[in-house]
Amino acid sequence: MASSTVDGDVHDEEIRLWRDGDWWVATDVETEVTTQGPSREAALENLDEAVALREGDLGRDPSEEELREVGIDPSDNTTGDSDLPDVLE
Repeated sequence: MASSTVDGDVHDEEIRLWRDGDWWVATDVETEVTTQGPSREAALENLDEAVALREGDLGRDPSEEELREVGIDPSDNTTGDSDLPDVLE
């Protein structure tokens, strides 16, 4: 695990941000995930999403409880066919 020390205090959670030409580059030091964007804000937003994906916090199907919390009845929302479309076979 990477960390930095400033004035004797250890900082385990560190983000490094720098400009490379027209792009901003952001790295989460602990996870070693790196992203870029045309602005500082975009690079940091991309980094948040990439770290969340790495940690398994994004890219998963919502639970039935989560669907109900936003007003969706899971029994009314099914894909219908269990067979893959031709283009995916």
